[in-house]
Amino acid sequence: MTAILLGLGLGGFLALMLYGIHPPRASLADTLAKISKPPVAAAVAAQPAGADGHEGWAARIGRHAVPALTVLGLPTAGLRRDLNVAEVPVERFLAEKATAFLAGLLAPSIASLLWWALTGNELDVQLTALGSLAVGMALFFAPDLSVRSTAKLRRKELRHTLSVFLNLVVIALAGGAGIHQALTDAGAGPQGWGAAQLRRALTAAEVGRRNVWHELGALGARTGVRELAELAATVSLAGSEGAKIRISLEAKAAAMRSRSLAEADGAAQSATERMSLPVVVFFAGFLVFIGYPALQNVLAGL
Repeated sequence: MTAILLGLGLGGFLALMLYGIHPPRASLADTLAKISKPPVAAAVAAQPAGADGHEGWAARIGRHAVPALTVLGLPTAGLRRDLNVAEVPVERFLAEKATAFLAGLLAPSIASLLWWALTGNELDVQLTALGSLAVGMALFFAPDLSVRSTAKLRRKELRHTLSVFLNLVVIALAGGAGIHQALTDAGAGPQGWGAAQLRRALTAAEVGRRNVWHELGALGARTGVRELAELAATVSLAGSEGAKIRISLEAKAAAMRSRSLAEADGAAQSATERMSLPVVVFFAGFLVFIGYPALQNVLAGL
């Protein structure tokens, strides 16, 4: 009975995988109906910047589970912010989570079936079920770790870019440039994802004729980088005078430099401590290698 159930699970998994990799071709009427629909601006705006819209096989397999996961309240507010920073579409992320959970559920069953085919011994059904549930839950949360790691690296990049940006603005202001010219010149130099976000905020403020500091504060709220929000609040309190803004920017740039140096020093010390563990293990192995023959001779002489 167990072999029959495992065989049915394996067959269903393979059929579902083939369906996701090679989905059925849509009819001509459905294709023409999609083409004739007017473009929806909200859907385009909701797609994160930089997303190419490419849908992999994992997303195609699990896309039917997206409504159910959405009803459950996924993703959470914090995870949605990380998805926005990592530029991962929510629908694709939920579909990949569903596919990972399904793969985790079926992996122990497939392994049990292979073990039965090779050895002729059946594994305990309860043990296989518990293993399927555990592996499924572990793989279900695996995409979250990847997204959070990517978002953390991008926030770190944005903080570093903001520090460089503020230093360039302060230098331009010291050279006699106006605040808008200094912001434009400072934003044109740095490269990378963080620099692109800052330039986008500057462009949005210029095109929409809005306060540039409010745009930078909104960028900080979207990405979760509190330094941007603190910068917007500080400059707003400083007023519109160039001298006060320069003093505020100098203080903020110095604070960010000090924090970056402290984080770099902490990371270096942490790496040094991690390197001590292999040295200790190597030294212990060396002691065992040297002392084992002598200990063996002593024990043999007793």
